[in-house]
Amino acid sequence: MANSDLIIDYDDGDIETNPSTGPSLQDLVDQRYSRRQALRGGASTAAVAVFGGSLLAACDDKVQGIDNTPPVVGGTSSGATAGGRVVTLTGTATDDNAIVTQAFTQVSGPTVALSNANTGTATFIAPAVASNTNLVFRYAATDVKGATSTTDITVTVAPPSLNFQAVGRSLADTVVVPSGYTASVIYKLGDPLTAATPAFANDGTDSGYSNRAGDHHDGMSYFGLAASGNTRDANNSTRGLLVMNHENITRTYLHPNGPTTTNGVRPTAEVVKEIECHGVSVVEVTRASTGGWSYVQSSALNRRITPFTPTTISGPVRGNALLFTAYSPDGTNGRGTINNCANGHMPWGTYMTCEENWAGYYRRDAGDNARRSAALGAKSVQAFARYGLNTSSGDTLRAGNHSWTTAAEVTAGQTLIRKFNATVDPTQPANGTGDFRNEPNQYGWCVEIDPYDPTSTPRKRTALGRMNHEGCCPGRVIAGVKPAFYMGDDAQNEYIFKFVSNTAWVAADATQSNRLAIGDKYLDNGTLYVAKFNADGSGEWIALVFGQNGLTPANTLYSFADQADVLTHCRLAGDAVGATRMDRPEWTAVNPATGEMYCTLTNNSSRTPANVDAANPRSYIDPQTNGFRSTGNANGHIVRLREAGDTTEATRFTWDVYAFGSGADLDATNINLSGLDATNDFSSPDGLWFSAPTNAAGQVTPVLWIQTDDGAYTDVTNCMMLAAMPGTVGDGGTRTITNTGVSATSTVTTRVGKAPGTTMRRFLVGPVDCEITGIESTPDGRSLFVNIQHPGEGGRFDAPTSNWPPVATGATAANGALTKGTRPRSATVVITKDDGGVIAL
Repeated sequence: MANSDLIIDYDDGDIETNPSTGPSLQDLVDQRYSRRQALRGGASTAAVAVFGGSLLAACDDKVQGIDNTPPVVGGTSSGATAGGRVVTLTGTATDDNAIVTQAFTQVSGPTVALSNANTGTATFIAPAVASNTNLVFRYAATDVKGATSTTDITVTVAPPSLNFQAVGRSLADTVVVPSGYTASVIYKLGDPLTAATPAFANDGTDSGYSNRAGDHHDGMSYFGLAASGNTRDANNSTRGLLVMNHENITRTYLHPNGPTTTNGVRPTAEVVKEIECHGVSVVEVTRASTGGWSYVQSSALNRRITPFTPTTISGPVRGNALLFTAYSPDGTNGRGTINNCANGHMPWGTYMTCEENWAGYYRRDAGDNARRSAALGAKSVQAFARYGLNTSSGDTLRAGNHSWTTAAEVTAGQTLIRKFNATVDPTQPANGTGDFRNEPNQYGWCVEIDPYDPTSTPRKRTALGRMNHEGCCPGRVIAGVKPAFYMGDDAQNEYIFKFVSNTAWVAADATQSNRLAIGDKYLDNGTLYVAKFNADGSGEWIALVFGQNGLTPANTLYSFADQADVLTHCRLAGDAVGATRMDRPEWTAVNPATGEMYCTLTNNSSRTPANVDAANPRSYIDPQTNGFRSTGNANGHIVRLREAGDTTEATRFTWDVYAFGSGADLDATNINLSGLDATNDFSSPDGLWFSAPTNAAGQVTPVLWIQTDDGAYTDVTNCMMLAAMPGTVGDGGTRTITNTGVSATSTVTTRVGKAPGTTMRRFLVGPVDCEITGIESTPDGRSLFVNIQHPGEGGRFDAPTSNWPPVATGATAANGALTKGTRPRSATVVITKDDGGVIAL
């Protein structure tokens, strides 16, 4: 058996046999180091890797120089702020050990997106709030041994407000924006839209405008694209499609030596170039990680729609005899769109382009009134006259803008150019199927385009009426409510219209992929209304429906045959029902917070003291520094209305005048009724747009953007753009003013909104001879696209009055030095805020 007294020389762990002199673990624990001697950085990390964080935490507060005390943290913000502005959060951490993680999280308040949240400095865009609101953020720092400390930071956010210094009036040949903002040119006349299209020479020799940017950039919308591929992502603010109108041309700059005519005949090549410079562009744009924007020349989605592009007629007038032509004998198809001014961004992701001064392009030969009357009846002559399609004085030749029809067709037998001759050919059928006597009836419509599908055919939406369409702005879309679309007819003494769909809005339709079919659903059936403004501040929408309100064959003003006749000649329908004649109704815009509709009334030289009314109350003499003077309503105004019950389906409304255009020096009692000063005086309002409700500038008190197309105040300043935060209809009061004309005076009482004061400021002034027009932002509101139309339009090819946009040469590229004689170009600029915040706030 075993001997229990046996001496064991070696047993498990009891005997020390290591003769080395290295320290034991206890020796390490017993060692003490000052904070200056503590191991840091990588050494500390290595220690934790060897011994394990749990072991160290269980030991004394300081092991091998690693301090177990939690970090000392602090946090600050860039201070109190307001909606739309950039806020910076800064965290600090002090510790004997390395800080291995830092993070900010939001504790309370409206949710915001934090950038760089896992660093010691994070930023966010302050949300739009209706009253001062606290947002709380927690900063946490963790050191290498797992100890964490936190601190809370409170940021007080006020409601959004304008936050830029107003720019002064300017006559300089440049784009002026406020300090803290940058305006960059992104897309110019002639820029190539395919990889195979040559660079633009800008000397009049360029051709192929079906693959280049057109002229006179105008109304515009931004449509978001997915980060990759060609599918829609409405919320993407770094990649998208710009879709814009090309309203007109400045002919002198399009040809080497200006336009030419030989023995009364225009060269075909020049005419084709001029025609193709009209229409619409669809162009992809992207924002680089460094913040700069550019257009994508080779994008598969790039597209030009010109007066030659096939279109489809849609809605109640489709197939009607009024639209019969040699090209479309059944009146169901057409070609192209022309003189496109303002626009509309449809709620389902399509672009609505609007045909304005289309009537001027058509030729009518001497004696055509008699031939037309014989073939189509006297009412056809009457209708043509009402739409500005007269022959020239004495029933002589009307050549049409630019005399295009004197040119030969590109190919024999074509009718691309011939279609602009509306003269009746008596050898052809009386219904117009053999000539183009009815071609003008195919223009003056709203035209819907799917920007995401370059193979789609644009659709002319005839239910919205035919006029000098300036725009088509949707009202607020609310599930279960029939949506409305607001439009102006841009000519002196014309009307404001509203179309209300027969179909109530379904929210899911906003994201459907069959976008033009959704347009069919909401835009092909409904009621067109025209506005009547009453002196007491009330108003009514009068339905333009055949058989109602006197719109019948028995009408003594014009014999209406059917609903197609009413829509094709809705000006005559407006006359018949007694609508209010307005001072050139142009763009419409709807406040996304209140639903109120605003409409620019640009000016009216034919308004006299004898024919003023409450909604168009001014007629005066406006002297200019250059010795000229303007009469009538030279500076224009902006009217606004609120629908009864705040519903787009309403047939009644209340109204006032939001702001009267005026120089600050004009009579405050009778002309400068809005109390404008040097920071916000303006003339001839034209473009109009509210910031999008997807960002702080379009929420709570949305920013209204006002653009001008002026001649009455350009002796003092070039055309401009202002930002404003308007109140609501009725926030001012009534004013009785005295109008003084050349030979008469009158008094009228009107309704004036609260004086804008500092809630309206001049944000941009453009270069010489330009119009500021076209505007939309990215969904986040941090990039704003604006069009500069026809700079230098008063010059000649050999003596331009503007060299904008500047062409840099050699070493002077950084300061944008001009090349003498450079031809000006209409162009799109993109404006960003240097600190990355929401534009204007």
